Amino acid sequence: MSITVSRDAFRLAEVFTISRGSRTEAKVLTVTVSDGQHMGRGECVPYARYGESLDSVTAQIEGYSGALDRMALLEEMPAGAARNALDCALWDLEAKRAGTPVWQLAGLPAPGPLTSAFTLSLASPDEMRASAARNAHRPLLKVKLGTPEDMPRLEAVRQGAPQSTIVLDANEGWSAAAYGELAPHLERLGVSMVEQPLPAGQDDGLDGIARPVPLCADESCHDRSSLPALKGRYDMINIKLDKTGGLTEALALRAAGRAQGFKIMIGCMVGSSLAMAPAVLLGQGADVVDLDGPLLLAEDRDPALTFEGSVLHPAPSALWG
Repeated sequence: MSITVSRDAFRLAEVFTISRGSRTEAKVLTVTVSDGQHMGRGECVPYARYGESLDSVTAQIEGYSGALDRMALLEEMPAGAARNALDCALWDLEAKRAGTPVWQLAGLPAPGPLTSAFTLSLASPDEMRASAARNAHRPLLKVKLGTPEDMPRLEAVRQGAPQSTIVLDANEGWSAAAYGELAPHLERLGVSMVEQPLPAGQDDGLDGIARPVPLCADESCHDRSSLPALKGRYDMINIKLDKTGGLTEALALRAAGRAQGFKIMIGCMVGSSLAMAPAVLLGQGADVVDLDGPLLLAEDRDPALTFEGSVLHPAPSALWG
């Protein structure tokens, strides 16, 4: 068995901005695992917020000396981007060897189309109003916030897209006091969910605070070990493959989260169709799906996932799985 790692960059259709910064391209790592006859691929997006870089994650993958087995990865590698790319590549390799799709190997129902959120990046109120208007035909908009001037932005988005369902992502940008001030307005503006209002590690700031709209843990939820600290503070968890360290742990986290009463959101980093393909299986039956990475790109894999508006179709086998 051999492992190869390559770096790929995909230009974004527009500058993508959140409260932590902006980017003009998606920089990813593509991992290929080969047995000499069959090859499986996976993609990860190293994330500086979690102490990851292209160099550090490449070194982690190339330095892995354990068994190339998904269960071994869970024991020998931490959750994160490196394990994600390897785990998804191993799923793909197993499917190619068996001539059987991953959903069958994993005992999952056959995947169908999903309706994904479309993300509006952080900008001035006028720019966000215009962006919302261009995408007002989409049923679900995810709005990046997390600044002291968020109310004018949110008002502008609602004006631009009066019929769309809105979810907010504060990206850890609020304090408990700021959230308390904003919360009554969220109901008025028809917001259906708020993602990660407070910094990870400060979740106790949510103790005793009313939640007029559901709160979703993102940066505070990585794998199953995250769940005990979220109980009573969040209503939903955002499962991302780059946080869980692959589809294997993500499926386990989804099951554990549901068993503990959390609703499920399936999210993504800004990556290509190869990164989204395994998450399409994970998104079946989820309460919120946010797999719009390819919609934010000016260029993608070939073949790529098919979108019809905001409706995402399962991956062709030539892409993954």
